[in-house]
Amino acid sequence: MTSEPRYGDKVVAVEPGGIEPVADADRHGTPRQLAWTWASPNLEFATVFVGVLAVTAFGLSFTQAALAAVIGNGLGAVAHGVLSARGPRYGVPQMVLGRAAFGYRGNLLPAALMSVMAGVGWFAVNSVSGAFALASLTGWPTVSCLVLVVALQIVIAFFGHNLVQAYERYVFVVLAVVFAAASVVIFAKSGPTANTGSGGGFLLAVGTAFGYTAGWNPYAADYTRYLPKTASKRAIGLHAGGGLFVSTTLLMLVGAASTTLGGAADANPATAFTGHLPGFLAAATLLAITLGAVAANVLNVYSGALAFLALGVRLPLAWRRAAVALAFGAIGFVLAWFGLADAGQAYENFLLVIAYWIGPWLGVLLVDHHLRRGSEFGELLADRAHRNVAGFTAFAAGLVVSVGLFANQALYTAPIPKAVPAVGDLTFAAGFVLAAATYWGLRRQRTGVPPLRQP
Repeated sequence: MTSEPRYGDKVVAVEPGGIEPVADADRHGTPRQLAWTWASPNLEFATVFVGVLAVTAFGLSFTQAALAAVIGNGLGAVAHGVLSARGPRYGVPQMVLGRAAFGYRGNLLPAALMSVMAGVGWFAVNSVSGAFALASLTGWPTVSCLVLVVALQIVIAFFGHNLVQAYERYVFVVLAVVFAAASVVIFAKSGPTANTGSGGGFLLAVGTAFGYTAGWNPYAADYTRYLPKTASKRAIGLHAGGGLFVSTTLLMLVGAASTTLGGAADANPATAFTGHLPGFLAAATLLAITLGAVAANVLNVYSGALAFLALGVRLPLAWRRAAVALAFGAIGFVLAWFGLADAGQAYENFLLVIAYWIGPWLGVLLVDHHLRRGSEFGELLADRAHRNVAGFTAFAAGLVVSVGLFANQALYTAPIPKAVPAVGDLTFAAGFVLAAATYWGLRRQRTGVPPLRQP
């Protein structure tokens, strides 16, 4: 460890290196900053649209949609708080921490899924919503707006951790004020729905909300690894999980309420939402949607780059993380360009697919977290010879079995929801339980191996 900070709390400086442990001299910040780090990226239209789906696609009433959002977001937020609290101890990104549970090679699959999901998938989804909002606000061509939005996102992510945190902090004030005002208007105008809901629709809505919120779980330690080792774990968990839960739940409820207002259909979903607001507030909300999309995507491309480096890729560059972020931004731009014409069914399927792999990943990780409590395992994280076959086996089994039996997608309907439609989509829950139980059982059956937890 160096005694002099290389990066410290500099904001306008390119973060050096990649995924190596953060030096003590570079540690800074407080747990409180995590509240806006995780609130800002969810104050955007993609969050609103999850609430819209609960009513329009899954047939729920507002009350049912609200309960589904609370359950799904609550589960994702609790897991997020637990994972965030471990970041300062080892000073490495979340996908590097996963090496303890999955082994160095076994961790390659989760890291690859994370890099594609964040650096490419989510980046494209949020760039589209930001471009639509900016086009509605300015009247400029949507493609031109997409270029501007993507350029801003890439620049912030290129500089790295400190500029990302600063952006989330300062944009939070604007987003919170604008969305609070828009929420009051939407709730005041909204009315009851004619929907009666169903068990299957409710479970689909829970799965979609969980997929959205738990989609941030693989990012958790990325934004706590710079905190001092002495930072309170409880404070870290509460601020990270709380910021995530409050922002996602509020905007999903606003989205569900907005579906009761009627109005003409619009190819631009951002315009369809803000069309219910008075002129000035509508314009401010469109600006907030754009800024919120940027807030989400700077996390996506930054964490996607870290996940890519966690694959063990060795780049002889001082700015290797920054270089990967730039490449991911370029790829995400191309996909977003092709995705400008689709903001409905593909988004719904994308959210559910996220939950599919994150459920079993979380199951293994949280059981491993429990078994290793009180122990030190930092030396395993950079050890290419480290193996944990039980972790990868449990993850693979949970993923394959849960998708094979429970998936309820437009492209594939598994035997159980096909036979009993009322079960909806239980893939994320089944994957979590199967992977957790399998990992626990495999670790308990091993003989001649030192226990994970020190006595």
